[in-house]
Amino acid sequence: MNEKIENILTTWHKHFEDEANQYSEFEASDVEYFVGCMLYNHFAFSKAHHNLKTMDLSYDFLSSCGEYYEDFEKEIASINFENEEQALAFLHEYIQTSKAKYTKPELYLLERMEYHVNAMAERYTKDVEVKKVDFENPLLKK
Repeated sequence: MNEKIENILTTWHKHFEDEANQYSEFEASDVEYFVGCMLYNHFAFSKAHHNLKTMDLSYDFLSSCGEYYEDFEKEIASINFENEEQALAFLHEYIQTSKAKYTKPELYLLERMEYHVNAMAERYTKDVEVKKVDFENPLLKK
């Protein structure tokens, strides 16, 4: 994983070890999810659906993440690739590495992000523009 991202994750995990910094329903995997959101937002994928151009960072996270946010936002902004496909591959690898750290019950947010990223990756592969997003439950498709 990218050294800058590792530093951000380590710092925020250490910050949230103190229960006084945690918000209601905090899960350790939230850190990876919100860093993933920051990466997603930074890369500004052109094949993202218009209402998924950005992923919201929750107020709970933003109000609890300490004084680090602006510096980490700059760190993430310094991660650049030649094209969107490379950025997408980086984000996909980030999600896979992050998911490997947690058990199934802790993966809800990361899997939600992965679902959107995988759908977007398919649009890149097939070189299609998004017209609508299929919000069917992926578990029902199995």
